[in-house]
Amino acid sequence: MNLQTPLTNLVGIGPSLSYRLKRLELNSVEDLIYHFPFRYDDFSQTTTVREAQIGQVVTLLGEIWSIKNIFTRARKVITQAIFNDGTSPIELTWFHQSWLTKQIQTGDRLQVSGKLTKYKSRLSIIMPRWEKMTAGHPALDAGSINIDSGFRQNDMVHTGRLVPVYPETEGLTSKWVRTKIDQLLPQVLPQIKDPLPDYIKDDMLALTDAIKKIHYPDNWQDVEKARERLGFDELFYVSLATQKARAQWKKKPLIHPLKINKLDLGEFIKKLPFKLTGAQNKVLKEITSDLSKAQPMNRLIQGEVGSGKTVVATIVAYLVYQNGLRTLFMAPTEILAFQHYGTISKLLEPFGVRVGIYTGSKKKAKDTNVVVGTHALLSEKLTTTDVGLVIIDEQQRFGVEQRTVLRNRARVPHFLTMTATPIPRTVALTLYGDLDLSIIDELPKGRPQIKTYLVPEKKRLDSYKFMEKKIKEGDQAYIVTPFIEPSETMMTVKAAKVEFEKLKKVFPNLKLGLLHGRMKSRDKEQVLTDFKANIVQILVSTSVVEVGMDIPNATIMIIEGAEKFGLAQLHQLRGRVGRGTKISYCLLYTSDYSSDRRRLKYLETTFDGLRLAELDLKIRGGGEIFGKMQSGRFEFKIASLSDIQMVEKTRQAASHLLDLDPNLDKYPLTAAQLQKLAADVMPD
Repeated sequence: MNLQTPLTNLVGIGPSLSYRLKRLELNSVEDLIYHFPFRYDDFSQTTTVREAQIGQVVTLLGEIWSIKNIFTRARKVITQAIFNDGTSPIELTWFHQSWLTKQIQTGDRLQVSGKLTKYKSRLSIIMPRWEKMTAGHPALDAGSINIDSGFRQNDMVHTGRLVPVYPETEGLTSKWVRTKIDQLLPQVLPQIKDPLPDYIKDDMLALTDAIKKIHYPDNWQDVEKARERLGFDELFYVSLATQKARAQWKKKPLIHPLKINKLDLGEFIKKLPFKLTGAQNKVLKEITSDLSKAQPMNRLIQGEVGSGKTVVATIVAYLVYQNGLRTLFMAPTEILAFQHYGTISKLLEPFGVRVGIYTGSKKKAKDTNVVVGTHALLSEKLTTTDVGLVIIDEQQRFGVEQRTVLRNRARVPHFLTMTATPIPRTVALTLYGDLDLSIIDELPKGRPQIKTYLVPEKKRLDSYKFMEKKIKEGDQAYIVTPFIEPSETMMTVKAAKVEFEKLKKVFPNLKLGLLHGRMKSRDKEQVLTDFKANIVQILVSTSVVEVGMDIPNATIMIIEGAEKFGLAQLHQLRGRVGRGTKISYCLLYTSDYSSDRRRLKYLETTFDGLRLAELDLKIRGGGEIFGKMQSGRFEFKIASLSDIQMVEKTRQAASHLLDLDPNLDKYPLTAAQLQKLAADVMPD
């Protein structure tokens, strides 16, 4: 038995169970050992029935006096047992577990955990956790490790302690996971070597102690210390990987060094139909400094919706054109690609720059200087040696794919990544440590502040009348829902298709359009064309409009099920309006008006995307901002991006280690661990 042993090699794991394990990405013994609890049930308080209070979560030791299955008229099975701990008998009740009468017999000694309640004047525990006791040792589970082994203090697995609850899937319960880890951990724990350098560990737990305590904590302090060490490791290796990749990237020679003609650049900027903001000029200066070097640029521009990131990127593409090289401009969706194609064409074609489009549905890239498209641009046909710049918009997952495509090449182009997702600086430096960071923190002058309101359901009809009035004055509106179709588990949350049909009856004299990710490309394009031409006055959509939509005439954004979105995402959605000079409005509705009211009220008074992102971190955690880290690169089990202090600590530790030993020659265990994780963290 070792950490790499496939779980399918273990006794009792057949095809059906193997399938369920794979759904949780559990393939080896190591995967299972690193399958950490997400919470704990506190069953550590052992008491007696006589001393316990109604409503108290307790652990009791006693004997089964009787057990039977009761079949109801509705053909449901209730298993009832009388349990006596020596001070008073109580009733134990389970639902839909008729097989328990084969596992538990009259006379068995059990330890049970659960909430003590009173039902029909009888003391009871509904759905208790239970374990059998050995006849010779009433506090020891027959199947667990010998108490003299010193492996852990409390040898109960499912009761009588802080009981871990794990991520589950249908047919695979936390009880199964606990039982299997209880069997495996003592055998494989001695095989685990701690790869973290001793000087970095400081006063943290050793890795083996942290793994043991995360599964078998004796108290809440154990949980906290275990999570601290394991969370540190997750953040540390991400930061180490990104910083190491940054150093390696800087060593790559360029396809062709660029020459910056400042006079030409100045003339180009003067002829733009608008004046650049101070923030745009600052970021442009940082980029031109990168382009003047013999090293490839790898920079992330972070900026508010509407802050002018695309304009800066277009100017950089012009500089590349002046050097006789091509630019590839990648967007995550066809909608956004066509939007950028229109914008960039208007800005560049008057200067003789030929702009092409390359997506799944439209390919016009021959003899062009700038090609705008989706990930289809990564095809070998287009990534040729004359590409001097690759621009990636919105989805940092392209940052992974770009290196995958180009990793075997001797020479590489410059890379510029853009995002409107506000990311707190310290977090960005950890997650995207391989990128230099530029921030556009200023909006163009004249942009009106979007009036934002959390609207109670009773005022829905009033808001519809207001929207209809504005549309008759020539304005347009978005109505955004979380889902395309109704969800079986969240029936109260609005869905785009259903809402579209309903609203056609509410606004019979207006033209409505429907937009979502499952539509065919030509249908999406037609809806967007009609919306831009004001043929469609109300666009009912999913969050697919979150990026790329630039309709100056749209002044109203209604967001249904707003509690399903993070604050940063809501901020991006409302950024679809207010693109012109008209006063614009964002109206937020929730499925349950009171449930998330306090969090959503921040949007009424806060218009700084970075501030909202920081609030998201504090209130809901990093996953709400990044999903599975949004980039497709990171998925933390323990670490929390809201712990800014820990994020900064790990970043500094990684930086210091690489300063000491850039190749990690003195720390082979750390290097091996980094290489092992590299495919998930930074496939390069």
